[in-house]
Amino acid sequence: MTVPSERPAGPKAEPDAVVLDAKGLRALAHPVRVQLVGLLRKYGPSTATRLAERLGVNSGTASYHLRQLGAAGFVEEDTERGNARERWWRSVHQSTELNDPELAEREPEAALAYLQSVAAAYTMRIQRAVNEVQTMPRAWRDTFDMSDWALRLTPEEAVALRQELRDVVARYRRDTPQEASGAPEGAERVAVITQLLPELDAPAVPEVPSRPGEATGTETS
Repeated sequence: MTVPSERPAGPKAEPDAVVLDAKGLRALAHPVRVQLVGLLRKYGPSTATRLAERLGVNSGTASYHLRQLGAAGFVEEDTERGNARERWWRSVHQSTELNDPELAEREPEAALAYLQSVAAAYTMRIQRAVNEVQTMPRAWRDTFDMSDWALRLTPEEAVALRQELRDVVARYRRDTPQEASGAPEGAERVAVITQLLPELDAPAVPEVPSRPGEATGTETS
């Protein structure tokens, strides 16, 4: 799945990540495209028909968006699997980074559409897990967690917290074909979705000083 993140250090990402530029941001500013990339990264190569079934859209819509993603460099045709009757697609990267602080300012509409699409995709994943939690084996049901904490931080502290969370996640086994093949028995895919959401206090309404002899407040009698 795409991982929006803004880092002050500039565009630098992991080897299997793509750093969004203006062209890439505009290409991903559509919920279907965000979900298509996410499915290919999560489940591996697939066809437009199979992807369309997962998303509940027609195959023509999926094919169109896959071609647009291909033109932008997010997916590519898997020629080893494809044939004359169907095209297979695979993801070029495993994650997405939005880490240019000025990009969102230059492309505000595309940035908003992209972030809204990512938020919607996360919401659907959470809702699906909630719907399935009662049918999970007890051991996995006991791992399920949704929590939130209200903190009061400076921007610098918030950036530090975000990096600490990333460092913790990085200590665990990633869900890649290479690492999954060496995972111990019983290991399953687990989604860790972090959200650091600034909730800025509303500015105080300035008080209008009253003139001498003028009453303040509202009389109710």
